[in-house]
Amino acid sequence: MTIEARLSELELNIPTIPKAVANYVGYKIVGDWVIISGQLPFKNGEILNPGHLGATVSLEEGIAAARQCAINILAQLKTAVDGDWSRIIQCIRLGGFVASTPDFTQHPIVINGASDLIGDVFGDKGRHARAAVGVAALPLGASVEIEAIFQIR
Repeated sequence: MTIEARLSELELNIPTIPKAVANYVGYKIVGDWVIISGQLPFKNGEILNPGHLGATVSLEEGIAAARQCAINILAQLKTAVDGDWSRIIQCIRLGGFVASTPDFTQHPIVINGASDLIGDVFGDKGRHARAAVGVAALPLGASVEIEAIFQIR
């Protein structure tokens, strides 16, 4: 099954790339790697589920924010490969950051929102190494931010 067919089956619409919120680029190609900058959970121009896990954001809302970050990662990746999904060899790594209270410990479950989506889209090529880290705050009050590395042809 092609990636386009899989995206359609999952009813995923890949958005246009969100504008960078500071002085950086959304992705950088180095050899056969695409390094994707941290993506916030922008949806329709707004941060989805802002706040902190363990306080104002529920576990389910955090997972949804992580999933939206992964959708935005796909938008950056699609641009990086000029819309040719067949150029993608594999997802190498996701790095996830969760804004949370000091006593919140379910960071891996939150970041599963992104990992599961990447796996659903790419199958075995979507299996990746990962980090899930708690932080005091994220840009624009986001609850989650995720960066990625993919290998391409």
